[in-house]
Formats: sequence, C-alpha cells, structure tokens
Amino acid sequence: MVDDDEALRESLPDLVSVFGYAVSVFSSAEAFLASAIVDQTDCLILDLNMPGMGGLGLLRELKHNKRKLPVVFITAHQDDALRERLLRQGAIDCLYKPFSDTALLAALKNALGED
Repeated sequence: MVDDDEALRESLPDLVSVFGYAVSVFSSAEAFLASAIVDQTDCLILDLNMPGMGGLGLLRELKHNKRKLPVVFITAHQDDALRERLLRQGAIDCLYKPFSDTALLAALKNALGED
C-alpha cells in the first residue's frame, strides 16, 4: 500500500490483514520503488494524488520497468473520466474515499484473480 495519508496508512493495513492478506505500507511512491518489496508485491493499493511522484507516475514507472503489477487506485477526488482513464491504462479498479470494506475486498480479489 502506498499512500501519503498517515491515518489511512495506520487503519487500512489492519483491514487488509483481516481479509487474510499480508501488507506493507509506504508513504510515497519513491519509498516503495526504493524498497526490496517491489519484486515481492502481488498487488498495489495506490493513492492517486501524493507529493512527489503520484500514483499515476508510479504506475508508469512500473510499466516502464516491465513490472506487471495489479493496481487498485484510491482517491478522494471523484472524477469518473479520470477513473476510466486509469482503467484504460491498466488499473484494476479506482475506489473513491471513503470506500466500503466490501468494495476494497472485491477490488483486491479481482486484482489477485480470486473472483
């Protein structure tokens, strides 16, 4: 999970763990890219708007490095046109904050091929 929102970084991993998934948390795209966890990541929950490299920039960087990684975007800015653009660029889903536990679980299952 990559999100600059400290409150979300503290709460969302607990929920993801309850769903039965292991989770690592990063406060920036740059920190995630610099970590050893990149190659061990099966799915990325990614905030769209962050200081520095945003979520879309991270998605592009992963594609540039030939790293196919399912991405579930999360954002506080509801914009259906942007959501459609993200999906066309390869995102699995784009959830608007606040999103339900059910929506997150469905997006994770879809991203991991567990439908």
